[in-house]
Amino acid sequence: MIRLLTIIGARPQIIKAAAISRAIHNRYSGQVSEHILHTGQHYDTNMSEVFFRELGIPEPDYNLHVGSGSHGVQTARIMEGVEHVLTDTHYDGVVVYGDTNSTLAAAVAATKIHVPVFHIEAGLRSFNMAMPEEINRIVCDQLSSVLFTPTLTGKKNLEEEGFDGIKSRVRFADGRGQKVILSGDVMYDNSMYFSSKADTQSDIIERLGLSYRGFVLATIHRPANTDKAENLQSIFRALLDIAENEQTDVVLPLHPRTRKMLPVQLSKELLERVEKSNRFRIIEPASFFEIIRLEKNARVVMTDSGGVQKESFFYGTPCVILRPETEWVEIVDAGAGIIADADYARIIEAYKILSDQTVHFPPLFGDGHASEKIIDEIIHYLQ
Repeated sequence: MIRLLTIIGARPQIIKAAAISRAIHNRYSGQVSEHILHTGQHYDTNMSEVFFRELGIPEPDYNLHVGSGSHGVQTARIMEGVEHVLTDTHYDGVVVYGDTNSTLAAAVAATKIHVPVFHIEAGLRSFNMAMPEEINRIVCDQLSSVLFTPTLTGKKNLEEEGFDGIKSRVRFADGRGQKVILSGDVMYDNSMYFSSKADTQSDIIERLGLSYRGFVLATIHRPANTDKAENLQSIFRALLDIAENEQTDVVLPLHPRTRKMLPVQLSKELLERVEKSNRFRIIEPASFFEIIRLEKNARVVMTDSGGVQKESFFYGTPCVILRPETEWVEIVDAGAGIIADADYARIIEAYKILSDQTVHFPPLFGDGHASEKIIDEIIHYLQ
């Protein structure tokens, strides 16, 4: 029996892990035993625990409860906790997702004690080293035994950086080198699986009185936006003007970080406009099923989240990207997303373009069976 330790710490990782856990339970329960370690990087109940309930993921076997802190402090605490678990109990491999501090810390801790690392969502690049996530994903890729990339662009990025499983010069303690696998996207697996379930499990559209393609969904959480007054004010002014001038509801499930920064970063006048607006609808962080229904029904999504960009694409909703770049360049190349950064004029222009024109959503992220392919490859690697 292969024993895998899945590391999660942020809400998007819980969602991605659901696809892998489901595949193991349905098809590989006689071959693979999965155990889950939650670092506690996201510790808000609405940002974490509710997702376990909705997605049907088993409760974590371990919870490090690291909470917030500087990058160094948080990463160090996670490394210490992961190392303790891996030295106390035998695992054949560690599965990590994406680009968070949990991903980086787990990869470093596991590799140093010779436990193979399997990185899901490898090869993504923004080419912006000012982003902590870019540092995390690059380091994790370097340390991983098998790199599962979701798209052809990710595979190309890795090839250009010298990753070549056949000719790999890297050798780990077990004598094996690195492999790059074009797996497809586990988020697409989940989106297809949970789409219809969300319609019966959430009434958020009806509860908020929203109509199909009749509102804008916005999400804002990255420090580059929340911690910079100029950026946050520009984004909020654009959202307010779209809501009021276009007579379109803007729904913003408010991330705890963003909520904390509003009275700090927004001017008194702008904050009063936000609070008084009938069209600008600030709500609590949305659950998994709620965010799916919002993404499926929105006219346009505006976000600085990589995961929300993709999910919107899966559900045929165009996206304004509130960042200066994106890892998901395929979405922009397909014309389904426009990079606007935190620039007021570009946000307004992008909204008008995407809300008026016909947008196409070609199949870019696999066939909905990435999870099975990933588990097959892990089993093959470890046998």
